[in-house]
Amino acid sequence: MQVLLFLLQTLFFILVACALLRAWMNHIKLHMSVQPGRFVMAVTDWLVKPLRRVLPGGLGRSRVDWGSLLAAVVLCQVYAALALLVMSGWDVAVHSPGLMLALALQFLARSVLQGLSLLLLVYAILSWVQPQSPVMGTLDRLVGPLVRPIRRLVPPVGGVDLSVLLLIVALQVGLMLIG
Repeated sequence: MQVLLFLLQTLFFILVACALLRAWMNHIKLHMSVQPGRFVMAVTDWLVKPLRRVLPGGLGRSRVDWGSLLAAVVLCQVYAALALLVMSGWDVAVHSPGLMLALALQFLARSVLQGLSLLLLVYAILSWVQPQSPVMGTLDRLVGPLVRPIRRLVPPVGGVDLSVLLLIVALQVGLMLIG
């Protein structure tokens, strides 16, 4: 059962993280023609496009990508139902909507924190080994709004920017609290 749960978590983490990344990329107006945009579109189009068709018209003109956010929420609900089904059987999955909602919200929060940690880790490693990489501009636009407030508070130490490290530590603490 643990192997099946791990595979479910991994699959749904990728799907939810892609839906959330798609929403973030649309929010900051990052072109989807650059990576990771093409990957994110390929992974999420099957769910986001139909959801956008059923959303009210006013939501479609907003700067917030409601279709992608709704896709992430739906995927979390599906994950919660499947995880409860695997862990406890059909009765618990059907008769415990509160438990399913709590598990879905926990999975959504975990996906946000883990996804940000992953982006920041890639950003930090590339900034050390290949700072002139073409993908650095995209990564900087993705993580920049999160790192800039910390950079204003914490000056570089010996020429090393610790803001990304501090944010990763804070995200890990958040993951521990979600537990």
